[in-house]
Amino acid sequence: MNPLSVGNSQREHRLRLSWPDGREQLLDHAELRRQCPCSQCRALRLRGSPPMVDPRVRVIELNAQGYGLQLVFSDGHQRGIYPWQYLAQLSS
Repeated sequence: MNPLSVGNSQREHRLRLSWPDGREQLLDHAELRRQCPCSQCRALRLRGSPPMVDPRVRVIELNAQGYGLQLVFSDGHQRGIYPWQYLAQLSS
């Protein structure tokens, strides 16, 4: 299920997703960075040492990939593509 709309607030440091079921979801930029689904970040979490993320990190670019979003972060990380289903399951 794809969201109806996606917004990115630099001021609030949150990604806003509006889902077809009426649910609004706000996801913190730093938490999104910690939950990056790329293989490198996943491996770190599986080893019990999640990525070290500066709480000031921001999403500076959104790139739609059809099945999800590639997020580009202010720390230069851009490897993860966040599937819509994965984003829908995250909470901030």
